[in-house]
Amino acid sequence: MTFEVMRPKYVGARVQRKEDPRLLSGSGRYAADVQPTRALHVAILRSDYAHALIRSINLDLARAMPGVIDVIDGEALASELKPLYATSRMPGYKPTALWPLARDRVRYVGEPVVAVVATDRYLAEDARAAIQIEYAALPAVTDANLSLTAQSDFLHPEHGSNLLVSRNFSRGNIEQAISEAFRVVSGQYRFTRTTPVAIEPRAYTAEWDRRLARLTLHSATQAPGIIRDALAEVLELNGPSIRVLAADVGGGFGGKVSLYPEEVIVCFLAQKLTRSVKYVSDRQEDLISTTQAFDQTVKAEMALDSSGRILGIRASILGDAGAYSIYPWTAALEPMQIAGFLPGPYQVPSYEADVQVVATNKTPSGPYRGVGRPGACFILERLIDKAAKEFGIDPLEFRRKNLVQPDQFPYKTGSGIVWDKSGFIECLDLAAEVIDYTTLKDNRDAAKAAGRWFGIGIASYAELTGLGSRMSAAPGMPINTGTESASVEIDATGSVIATFGTASIGQGLETTLAQIVADEIGVRPEDVTIVHGDSAAITHSTGSYASRSTVLAGGAAHKAGKEVREKLLKAAGFLMDCELLELEIEDGVVRQPATNKVLSFKDIGRAVYSEMGRFPLALRQELDLRATSFYDPEFGTTTSATHIATVDIDPETFEVRVLRYVAAEDCGRVINPQIVEGQVQGGVAQGIGVALMEEVIHDPQGQIFTASLVDYLVPSAAEVPSIEAVHLEAFAAGTIGGYRGMGEGGTIGAPAAVANAIADALSHLNIDITELPATPERLFRLVTTANQEKA
Repeated sequence: MTFEVMRPKYVGARVQRKEDPRLLSGSGRYAADVQPTRALHVAILRSDYAHALIRSINLDLARAMPGVIDVIDGEALASELKPLYATSRMPGYKPTALWPLARDRVRYVGEPVVAVVATDRYLAEDARAAIQIEYAALPAVTDANLSLTAQSDFLHPEHGSNLLVSRNFSRGNIEQAISEAFRVVSGQYRFTRTTPVAIEPRAYTAEWDRRLARLTLHSATQAPGIIRDALAEVLELNGPSIRVLAADVGGGFGGKVSLYPEEVIVCFLAQKLTRSVKYVSDRQEDLISTTQAFDQTVKAEMALDSSGRILGIRASILGDAGAYSIYPWTAALEPMQIAGFLPGPYQVPSYEADVQVVATNKTPSGPYRGVGRPGACFILERLIDKAAKEFGIDPLEFRRKNLVQPDQFPYKTGSGIVWDKSGFIECLDLAAEVIDYTTLKDNRDAAKAAGRWFGIGIASYAELTGLGSRMSAAPGMPINTGTESASVEIDATGSVIATFGTASIGQGLETTLAQIVADEIGVRPEDVTIVHGDSAAITHSTGSYASRSTVLAGGAAHKAGKEVREKLLKAAGFLMDCELLELEIEDGVVRQPATNKVLSFKDIGRAVYSEMGRFPLALRQELDLRATSFYDPEFGTTTSATHIATVDIDPETFEVRVLRYVAAEDCGRVINPQIVEGQVQGGVAQGIGVALMEEVIHDPQGQIFTASLVDYLVPSAAEVPSIEAVHLEAFAAGTIGGYRGMGEGGTIGAPAAVANAIADALSHLNIDITELPATPERLFRLVTTANQEKA
């Protein structure tokens, strides 16, 4: 496979992150850091029932307490606002009304019921404790299977069932593939519920400008544009009347890309009271009310011919959406992504997947890093390993046999996704080379002979990144997530400013975008000022998620930067009285090498904007040194990778230790290797957490058992090994700049790689890992059952 590799001056270099000086010195400005004068504070009374009717609410005692400005419940808010619906053109989809405060009934523990506004947070919380609510408990449903078959007590009675959406994906003849198969491997797989646990809990500060009748929301969000548009609809304001700012965001991982009730509440109260209003969640609130993820059960089977080639895959997917279909992504998001990506990077001639998504009395489910692909990869890679074992073929060779080959691109999967050319085989080979797979197998066999529970796990995957409008329109959501814009300008002082609608959530976006603009314009990255996270700064943007920011915003930056460069050269050529081809730009200086004449950007900026006589009028009108460009890649581009992990299991405590981890990834042209490696390492760390310990647990009554970081475990440095990230710089010919997204890949491949390594370590007991996380308790039960069956 031959790849085009381009090496500009800054794209590809290990440029130090522009944002680090302020973040590492404590000078960052997060939503909770915004301290308006005379700000009011909100405390939310949340439901402690998973499912109940609201019989009565008594607010009198709370309203009479010192410092309390206002107390509102769902009925009061409903008289002022209209609900929001996450809509979809998907046939049979049933939207749910999204009210900021519960009306008539509550549907999950932690649902907002009453908002208290006081002069400080402590008084607001004191008043919250004085609110009296009478509930009439209803049966709670926390099991998706029971929710699907329920005949009464529906969460949303207007729908007549708890089924929110169903869909079928089909290609080829799966019945024939299974009936004619030499072997069929199958299993039922469970990906339990998790939550993002960003280091910064959700926080919102709303300011109302009485003079201009404008609302500004400082939000810990990944998607300022989405939130602005949603608030405009709910509050019935026009776009210019609302500004959403996300200056610094302490991690998102998908949990901060949806509209939350608290955002609507603080904005409504700020407008009503003409005061600044602030809400900051504590960790417990964050764990019970931030959207959660995964929670699917999948029955899957894979048909194979006598040589071990895949003939087809059939799956039945049951997704647990929680209580509501979230805005704007809908309840369909995660389960449909599993169905869409389940064929993975393999040749699968026949495919069928049935998807059903139900409502349950749990926190609403939403995006999480990888969005469905971690589950799809786990299921598929477990089936691949089982099939390899059935045929007695090495797992790596089995993958090489079935992966889409270099001459088969573009390749259309059974779910309709089209893979453009990517290094499927090359990533597999590169990971095997880096980890020295042959020697590793010998070491594994020696360790097992000595009685150790030691295993090797491989996971290969592919994902679509930088999705364009045609792909983003497929789910029928009410927003266009497939377009991004960039504005680049040189001002009168010669400074370069680049403005984007995306938000920086810790991924180094300011640095990578500055590198792109610097190469296009001809300056240093440190000379580029990046403006981002401001809905008022750009005409349209939806934010940072789905591995889209670099591909889409970077592509728009290339287009805008190129246009500004052309204007700059045109101005310099006139001032120097020479042809454009005679000029070159470097480090903010335009030079004519033949004469050694130079003009700085400052010289040119001053001439264009301030010195009226330097250009003829007609030329001056062409030389505003700015440009705005939109970029829509239409479909997106394919990112692929292979992960290889080794684990050791303690046979007494059943603790799993990840010993070594290699990730070989094709993320296209690498802008900043240092940032890419950090993204891979962070993603793998999260994936290890998903594989081994992270799990939101509800009891049958819907009470949450994991509402603190004592009970909800996340990996620390002790559980995460040194991760070896290697890159295959396969230039993505279908995108401007040749970039592929890569922010989610670590989390996609890690659960599957670790699960396969655990299964390999326990192969002497013939144990199948079908549920994640593989906690010590689960492994203990699996091993105990296996030993009993052997006995």
